[in-house]
Amino acid sequence: MTTVIRVQDRETEHGRHIIQDDKPPSLGCFGWFIIFIAIIITIGLLPVTIFMCIKIVKEYERAVIFRLGRIVDKKPKGPGIFFVLPCTDTFRKVDLRTVTFDIPAQEFLTKDSVTVSVDGVVYFRVFDPICSVVNVSNADHATRLLAQTTLRNVLGTKNLSELLSDREGISSSMQIALDEATGVWGIKVERVEIKDVKLPLQLQRAMAAEAEATREARAKVIAAEGEMNASRALKEASLVMSESPSALQLRYLQTLNTIAAERNSTIIFPLPIDIIQHFMSKKNG
Repeated sequence: MTTVIRVQDRETEHGRHIIQDDKPPSLGCFGWFIIFIAIIITIGLLPVTIFMCIKIVKEYERAVIFRLGRIVDKKPKGPGIFFVLPCTDTFRKVDLRTVTFDIPAQEFLTKDSVTVSVDGVVYFRVFDPICSVVNVSNADHATRLLAQTTLRNVLGTKNLSELLSDREGISSSMQIALDEATGVWGIKVERVEIKDVKLPLQLQRAMAAEAEATREARAKVIAAEGEMNASRALKEASLVMSESPSALQLRYLQTLNTIAAERNSTIIFPLPIDIIQHFMSKKNG
């Protein structure tokens, strides 16, 4: 017994979705006559036609059966064995596995008028085999073309800084846009990723020079702050040593120990000026 598909549009979480309802068959007298003849021929040539009637689909496939050009059931057949009538039934297999494809590099102008080239990858699968067969001639090819145009439309509204820093947000917005558009085709877009962003060579050099200048300026600021902190530390150390003369002598000895550890052939021993003045005063006396 055949059924006819009544198609309606409804908003769902996957975008516009197809509702399929049963209606009484409308094949007409001539259609039923052809089906009756096909059944008689199949029974009469049963040893031969049995191989033409039995079909098999794999676990990840579903079969959409057409009888005299009309869909037989609102649910696809499979996985496993199903039967068709020779001469009146045709069927199409639909793969339910996740499909991936690369979006070719697309050149476009960003919101701040910078020419960039971006490519990506899309993951999608068929969640409604009947819609993927009835509503579009080639769901895979249509999804690929739509992904290219969606990439250009979404990225054309972004600045260069947003494009370089917010890839996850761009991928999410692309996934939502593609999922809404392909829902009526029975396609579920699972994931969209931006692979590479290619900038013009002159722009790369300008950005590299800007980044280098920024790093040099930051390094000078850090060096100046280090010098300032070191001078403050030396000032505090000098105040502490001025209060205790023996601390200066201990510092001399520590410096000698450090120099001797390096196995130098020449050691400069600092002699306090007060001692020299003491000897000079005795000599003059």
